[in-house]
Amino acid sequence: MDLSNMTLEQKIGQMFICGFHSLVPDDQIKKLIQEYHLGGVIYFRRNIGDPEQVAGLSASLQKLAADQGDLPLWIAIDQEGGMVARIDHKKMSRIPGNMSLGATGNPAYSYEVSKISAEELLQVGINMNFAPCLDVNNNPHNPVIGVRSFGEDADRVAEHGAAVIKAFQEKGLSAAAKHFPGHGDTNVDSHMGLATVEHNLDRLQQVELKPFIEAIRGGVDVIMTAHVIFPAIEPERIPATLSRSVLTGLLREDLAYDGIIVTDCLEMHAIAKFFGIGEGAVKAVEAGADVVLVSHTLSDQIEAFEAVKQAVLSGRISEKTIDNAVARILALKSKRLANLKTPDEPPVFRERHEKPEVDRLLKEVSLKSVTLVKDQGQLPLQPEAPVLVIWPELRSETQVDEPWTEFVTLGDALAGHLEQVQEIVVSAEPDEDAIERVISVAAGFSQVVLVTYTAGSTLPEGQRVLAERLMEQKHDKLVAASTRNPYDLNEIPSIPAYLCCYENTPYFMEALAAVLAGKNKAEGKLPVSLSVLGAV
Repeated sequence: MDLSNMTLEQKIGQMFICGFHSLVPDDQIKKLIQEYHLGGVIYFRRNIGDPEQVAGLSASLQKLAADQGDLPLWIAIDQEGGMVARIDHKKMSRIPGNMSLGATGNPAYSYEVSKISAEELLQVGINMNFAPCLDVNNNPHNPVIGVRSFGEDADRVAEHGAAVIKAFQEKGLSAAAKHFPGHGDTNVDSHMGLATVEHNLDRLQQVELKPFIEAIRGGVDVIMTAHVIFPAIEPERIPATLSRSVLTGLLREDLAYDGIIVTDCLEMHAIAKFFGIGEGAVKAVEAGADVVLVSHTLSDQIEAFEAVKQAVLSGRISEKTIDNAVARILALKSKRLANLKTPDEPPVFRERHEKPEVDRLLKEVSLKSVTLVKDQGQLPLQPEAPVLVIWPELRSETQVDEPWTEFVTLGDALAGHLEQVQEIVVSAEPDEDAIERVISVAAGFSQVVLVTYTAGSTLPEGQRVLAERLMEQKHDKLVAASTRNPYDLNEIPSIPAYLCCYENTPYFMEALAAVLAGKNKAEGKLPVSLSVLGAV
């Protein structure tokens, strides 16, 4: 399709990526494609069954666009790895998350696992991944980035991020580096409110911007904006997504980025609550965004489309601005999607156990990632004595975390190494009754492993109290192992032994069990700093 032959509605449609709520094309997504010439789709768990279903869904959506005479769709997803994975199925590899990869200290692992991820996403018709996170997580109270970052060292984040981008795009999958100019040093979740990064420009260039500069050098296809305020760049109190100083002045002009700029979802409260969906879409385009993301609600999606259209018709946005954005979109679609063909037969997907080469690599990465932070004579566990494992159950999903449908608890994994393992399951936010129940059981064990899980910024109070009560019992062996947030130790500094896993996925529970049993050494290097005495 040639830009000169496109209607205004077709051009604006190409500037949107939207989501819907079913496993097959529903009325919402059909309307957006057929009436609004939608440029792209984003998948969430609500759209995911097995890989065969996803491949069929992708093919159906592409056919809807083709039948309209429109360009192929971007089909995007947040498949970051670790605890942020929209596709959860035994036929898809469970790629480690960024902080797990950062803990290995080896960007080659980031490259190799990202090649696997890209191949599998392309098999199911997904051609854009909203990854990697290039946020430098140097704020232990960050409630939304955390383990989604490779760590707190900007150079290491840049190296790992560049490796992921290279792997994705060599395979033909567009990478979308996020969240520009950096969401790592915030203590507000932009899903829920407006965050601010107060640092001066020199500091931003040395830390927050460094991974994005490296990504631009590497030719990253897409950069996603942050709904975060940067006073050093934008004097008005508006987030980067809506700031011309950030998107055009800094990203386009100063950093010479000529790829696609996509917004984070405008339904997040940082935009929707403070600016509104329609006005947010207009301001984002005025600021320099090429593509607007509206993930969930049809009325919001239509409001955003219509607001941009009216802004052009009224002269608030020039059609030249629209044409420049669409020209970049057409160029990338021509590069990545020109040879897109719907297969005559659905692709064949192998289960994980049928991919031994992948299995070996992911086991190796997990073993290189598990990190021993502190040990006051607690490791390894004694093989002849019973062990109690306390496992926190993630029962509700957040904007970021979603419970895995298939999982291996640490107790399951440890039972493969030790004969006498008992596991007790508690909520990730245990109340007093649950704490008393655990303490009563733990009193009969000389060896206890407390697994912690923090989805937000701080270890839940119930888990902290449970740890303190266990320490009062004076067990022969007491070990805490975080399975997401490495900063948990800051809340329980007196625990005699502490390990980090960065995720509770099966490969990592197996690796942790091997370390606890003395079968392997913990080889990971802590990618963030802990403030408590005794952390290394």
